[in-house]
Amino acid sequence: MTLISHTNKVAWFAFGLLAVLIGLYPLVYLTMESDMGLLGSKSETLLADPVWNAAFYGHISFGGLSLLTGWTQFSRRLRRQYLGVHRRLGAAYVISALLSGACGVYLSFFATGGWVAGLGFFLLGISWIFFTVMAYRSVRIRDFQAHGLWMVYSFAACFAAVTLRLWLPLLSLALGDFIPAYRLVAWLCWVPNLIFAYFWVKRKGLTLG
Repeated sequence: MTLISHTNKVAWFAFGLLAVLIGLYPLVYLTMESDMGLLGSKSETLLADPVWNAAFYGHISFGGLSLLTGWTQFSRRLRRQYLGVHRRLGAAYVISALLSGACGVYLSFFATGGWVAGLGFFLLGISWIFFTVMAYRSVRIRDFQAHGLWMVYSFAACFAAVTLRLWLPLLSLALGDFIPAYRLVAWLCWVPNLIFAYFWVKRKGLTLG
């Protein structure tokens, strides 16, 4: 039992640390040049487009906030002892997730890697919005078990921001080319997350209804 408890604590620490680190990652874009990183793959016309820029910075900013607030929602201690804080952080997560997801759906039409990557990110954005809306709807009707289930799926989609950054350098190295790696990571960053979420909620006995 002690070993299991210790393992759970290590996993929880790693989970929170990754969420916080990637949640703060958008700050990097405040100091980097406009042609650095993923932005370097975009055309000058697109980089000059105010709508695209609003969507891009909205997506990464609200996505970062989603990570920073969302992982705390899985703390049993926070839910039990600080319910008000849990609710306020939950509200911040829902708003930021919906805004980031909507921006992500728009950005998917301009994705590096063409339609293969674009479709992957489009479905990710739609899924994230759907799961978040269902989580909010469930808590509004006080179906807390369904709320917990949908939140697991919602944050699994949100956590794609983390898994993308874990997979992408490995895939780029293995494939020797960024573009095919990016096309693959557009799916790999979130589909396995949802599969993991499915088995997680099944093990926890969470059901709808």
